[in-house]
Amino acid sequence: MHQDILALNEKIKAESAFVDGILAEIRKVIVGQQYMVERLLIGLLANGHILLEGVPGLAKTMAVKTLADTIQTSFRRLQFTPDLLPADLLGTMIYNQKTGEFLPKKGPIFANLILADEINRAPAKVQSALLEAMQERQVTIGDHSYPLDEPFLVMATQNPIEQEGTYPLPEAQVDRFMLKLHITYPDKKEEREIMDRMTTGQVPVAQPAIAPDQILAARALVNEIYVDEKIKNYIVDIVFASRRPEEYGLDELSGLIEYGASPRASIYLTIASRAHALLRRRGYVTPEDVKSIAMDILRHRIIITYEAEAEEITSEQVVQKILDKIEVP
Repeated sequence: MHQDILALNEKIKAESAFVDGILAEIRKVIVGQQYMVERLLIGLLANGHILLEGVPGLAKTMAVKTLADTIQTSFRRLQFTPDLLPADLLGTMIYNQKTGEFLPKKGPIFANLILADEINRAPAKVQSALLEAMQERQVTIGDHSYPLDEPFLVMATQNPIEQEGTYPLPEAQVDRFMLKLHITYPDKKEEREIMDRMTTGQVPVAQPAIAPDQILAARALVNEIYVDEKIKNYIVDIVFASRRPEEYGLDELSGLIEYGASPRASIYLTIASRAHALLRRRGYVTPEDVKSIAMDILRHRIIITYEAEAEEITSEQVVQKILDKIEVP
C-alpha cells in the first residue's frame, strides 16, 4: 500500500503541471485573491458549482471570466434581474411554419461555464429552472430533456450589502453549490498593483491554457487521490458534529444549530479535499486539506437558530468551533 501511494504521488506531481499554466494566465489579470482563485480551480476540478459573495468591485466577475478565458470552451455571462424569465435562461419552443413543428431554441444555459451574475436578483421561477441544470446537468424544454455538455459549471455571484430588489436563494439551491466563498478586500500592496495595472488603458487578457478534455481528465485524476480511512472518519465526524454537537462535547452549540449539514456535505468535503491535495501536488489527502476547505463547504449548509442570530453568532463561528473541537487524526 505504501508503494502504491508513493507511485500515485509521483503520478499526481507529473500530471498536475497544467495547474501552473492556468495560474500563470490568471495572474496576468487578477492581482492577489489567491484564496478565490484556488477555490475556483477546486470547483472546476471537483465538478462543483461555486457561489461567490462579496461587495462590488472585488473582481468576482473578472475572476470567473478570466478562468473561462484560460479554457478553450464556451462561456456565457448571465445578468440576473427581477424581470428575468425561465425561458430567457433555458430557451423555449419555436414554431416552424415550413414544417408545422415546434422546435427547441436553446438558451444561454447551454454553455460549459456559466457566470450567474447577481444570482439573488432573479425570482423563484428562474431559480427553480436553474436547479435542474445544476443538479441533473440537463434542461427540460417542452416535453423533452436535453443533456448539458461537460464540463458544465455554474459560478454565481451575489452582493451581500444591497438587499433591495433581491430574492433570498432557496436552501435547496444554496445546497447545490459545492463552495460558498466570502471574498474580502485586497491588501495595500495588492491594491497599488491593481491601480497600476488597470489604469494604463490596456486591460490584460488571459490566453487559453487547457482544453475541455484535459479538464475531464484532471477530474478523473482527482478521483484517484488516496483518502485514508482515518481521514474519511474525520470528515464524517465534522459533519455529524453539526447535527449532534452534544455527542462531540459541543454542548454550547446545541441551541445554536437549527439544521446541520446534509450528506452532500460529506461527499463534497471528500471530493474538494482531493482537489485541494492535487493543487498541492500530492496524491493523498491530509487533515490540513480537509480543514482548509471545510469552511467553504459548510458555511452555507449549517442553519443557525433565532437564538444564535440574536446573540450575533454566525454559521462560520459554529463551523470554526467544530473544527477546533474534533480531534485531528
